[in-house]
Amino acid sequence: MNHDVSPARSEVLRGIAGSPGVAVGRAVVVGAQKAVHRHRFVAPTEVAAEIARYGEAVERAQQDLREMATLVGDRRAETSILEAYVLMVADETLAESVRVQIETDRRCVEWAVANAIEVIANRLAAVDDPYLRERSHDVEFVGDRLLRALGNDPHGSGLPALSGPSIIIARDLSPADTAAMVDAPVVGFVTEMGTRTSHTAIMARALEIPAVVGVNDVLRRVSAGDTVIVDGLRGTVVVRPTQEQLDEAQGRADRHSALAKELQESRHRPPTTKDGVPITLRANVELPAEAILARDQGADGIGLYRTEFLYIDRASPPTEDQQFEIFRAVVEAMRPKPVVLRTFDIGGDKFASTFQVPPEMNPMLGLRAVRLALSRPDVFLEHLRAMVRASAYGNVKIMIPMVASLSELRHVRALLTEAHADVRDRGLPCADEIPLGVMIEVPSAAIMVDLFAQEAAFLSLGTNDLIQYTLAVDRTSRSLAYLASPFDPSILRLIAGVIRAGEEWECPVSICGAMASDPLAAMLLLGLGVRDFSMEAAAIPEIKEAMRRVTLADAETTAAEAMRLHTAEEVEHCVAASFAPLLYDLLTGER
Repeated sequence: MNHDVSPARSEVLRGIAGSPGVAVGRAVVVGAQKAVHRHRFVAPTEVAAEIARYGEAVERAQQDLREMATLVGDRRAETSILEAYVLMVADETLAESVRVQIETDRRCVEWAVANAIEVIANRLAAVDDPYLRERSHDVEFVGDRLLRALGNDPHGSGLPALSGPSIIIARDLSPADTAAMVDAPVVGFVTEMGTRTSHTAIMARALEIPAVVGVNDVLRRVSAGDTVIVDGLRGTVVVRPTQEQLDEAQGRADRHSALAKELQESRHRPPTTKDGVPITLRANVELPAEAILARDQGADGIGLYRTEFLYIDRASPPTEDQQFEIFRAVVEAMRPKPVVLRTFDIGGDKFASTFQVPPEMNPMLGLRAVRLALSRPDVFLEHLRAMVRASAYGNVKIMIPMVASLSELRHVRALLTEAHADVRDRGLPCADEIPLGVMIEVPSAAIMVDLFAQEAAFLSLGTNDLIQYTLAVDRTSRSLAYLASPFDPSILRLIAGVIRAGEEWECPVSICGAMASDPLAAMLLLGLGVRDFSMEAAAIPEIKEAMRRVTLADAETTAAEAMRLHTAEEVEHCVAASFAPLLYDLLTGER
């Protein structure tokens, strides 16, 4: 395809690399306008009819989403995400909020839906956890889908006719939006909203379409018909590129495609180092859909399944049965491979409506994770019973986040024993034994790790929070993020200590932080003694290939040298000098 170029008008926009690859196409701007809704008070005689309209809208929206799921066919990851949206549309908490507004405030159904969605989405957008913050966009998508169904337009405005390779430019894209483009000549996505954990990025990676997300003002700076380069490796968008930029992009696209094809073909090969040392690569996931994607990427199981999304802005906690059904779906999807279910890691700043926790000056150091769980044993026991019941359907392990003392581990073990007994007494199937492990992400746990290794079934290094709490750096702060380095010598010493304790007391140790998905950091961890890694599913083929190119002896030599260094910069330079030449294509995304 020929592209018009205009050197004087070329502009480079920067965002977040959401899905790898490089693509060139014509801009198609979609979704600039949300579904509109009325603000109207209704008469008492209209209340029943408005509530009935809501039920009909839910059914229409669900039907539309099911049709989208059929459209994507056998793409299991995408289908599962759409099925999750079908459930979200019919959420009981949302329905109750809408009903109360119609009955009490006399708002029309459109107004009630829009208001309920805004309240829930705003609460989620304000939390610190990036995974939960991204769920605010899911809530907005659900609201938009319902409003369109109420207006008898469940599909929205749809895509214009596409005559050739097209780059979709949007404020954001839901999985349903993405699914509608499956058979269209769409070669790239660019959105104003989103991060690597947003569903736009997850779907783009599943579809193997380059994407850049989080691009400020992209709707204002790109016009329909503009030639656009989407660079999902560097996180850049080139608008109205020069011929030189087009040639360079095409070359990079070809090199990335060659690399991606090689990684795809070898993703199910057993992971080993160059000298044959076996390595285990598992996936970190949050939703059932991601579990299916992990399996397709060659994961050896789920090393971290986050359960926080179950508690998102609910008037009351999810029931045991609701949790059980979700856990069972994940466990069955991965069977016979193991699934590590992490008990909820949530805090008072995020879910006051559920747990009625008073506001705190510093929620990150307050009543959160295992502390919150132990303060509400009634809620926690339901959570544990659901996990115990899921153990009948596959290989289940349970992990506790943010453990700071042995008393917390012992208290949770007692509650797990009680939950196990409750399930058996009810005559429900479950595993005879369920391993109970702890996350080492609080410095006190890392310091006392020899004692934890004697009592826990396994240890999992959560490097994201371990770095944050050890270095006293808020990892969500853009101005301080550069200080939160996984190569800091203090972090390496804590990791080495955890590995030694695991070896001494024969307690398995894994790592589930972001370090595991960084090729250079993974080589350093290998040299320190880590053999069990858990990471974002999309990173598994890349890390598996990196492992095949490095011998254990070389990794251990580099790790030993790194342990003698004094600063993060020195450590990173040391590791890069040893491995960057071997991993150049993996680090740049180009063969």
